[in-house]
Amino acid sequence: MQAMPSNSISAGDLKHRVAFDKRAQVHDGFGNKQAAFQEEFSCRAAFSHRGGSEAVMAARLEGRHVLGVYVRSSENTRHIGSDWRMRDVRTGVVYAIDVVDAVTDRQWVYLTVESGSPA
Repeated sequence: MQAMPSNSISAGDLKHRVAFDKRAQVHDGFGNKQAAFQEEFSCRAAFSHRGGSEAVMAARLEGRHVLGVYVRSSENTRHIGSDWRMRDVRTGVVYAIDVVDAVTDRQWVYLTVESGSPA
């Protein structure tokens, strides 16, 4: 399935609640720093299923699911980077962000995300 053109997205398509996490240095209380993901913000999103694939990782077959995601353009969403991750709040599925197109248009930011790959 191809990505929806941005001019066909409307508020009624924003059916999913997603959270965006950014890796941050966190002190563990023992003088060490660990890189852990922390939620930056959450918003509504429209999903466009782009298909799936399978990859062999560590001698195991692993399924991957690729989504095209539209979120409203805002100060927060324009700062999403490929080193962030996206979580579906309802299902808990974590997606690695592959591509960020912050200049889709003035109204929407388009992301390509993939489940089953490390964030």
